[in-house]
Amino acid sequence: MILPGTVLVYVPLLIHYLTGGWPFGGPVGGVVAWSVAVILAVPALALAATTMRLFVDQGKGTPAPWDPPTKLVVSGPYRYVRNPMLTSVMVFIIAEATVLNSLALLGWAVVFFGLNTVYFIFSEEPALERRFGSVYLHYKVAVPRWVPNLRPYQAPDSA
Repeated sequence: MILPGTVLVYVPLLIHYLTGGWPFGGPVGGVVAWSVAVILAVPALALAATTMRLFVDQGKGTPAPWDPPTKLVVSGPYRYVRNPMLTSVMVFIIAEATVLNSLALLGWAVVFFGLNTVYFIFSEEPALERRFGSVYLHYKVAVPRWVPNLRPYQAPDSA
């Protein structure tokens, strides 16, 4: 809970506070902003819960770097995109920026996305290649990092 709490609660609250807003001081955003935020946040939370459950149930690990899955997860949302967990976080930050009417939080989303892209390319993906070998390489070629495929990934029989 430390990482999601930091990324989704503490940093956004700090950014919003430092840029002159405070989310507990009266109505923020209006009905349209709240509606859009809910439309974004509910599926984002459902996607996060689904991906975390897949890591535990199928991957036999957790999203935490110190207890990663021991089996490559290529089902559910992972059949369409390699990083659905981060997608859920990004959509939730955008929901926060919408309800708080905060360009600074949109900036946080861009920075967070950029940092994670660098991390995935230079750290996580090479580590997955070492841990899962050709199974991950096949998956990596077939499934995009960020923009979902319209057709689901079909794992080879050996996966």
